[in-house]
Amino acid sequence: VIRTGGEQRLSDFLLWECAYAELLFEKKMWPEFDADSLAEAMANFRSRSRRFGLAPEQVAS
Repeated sequence: VIRTGGEQRLSDFLLWECAYAELLFEKKMWPEFDADSLAEAMANFRSRSRRFGLAPEQVAS
């Protein structure tokens, strides 16, 4: 989920559907969010260690 506008909250947006979702809070407003911004967001996502709800010590075992 990419939230634009600088707010770091979901405001009940897809509350139940966001379980285990990766969140990115972008300072740019929606009209300024362009293809380069999306590419940066995707690069950020690829660099994350996804645990799918597990604690870090559970992933190693």
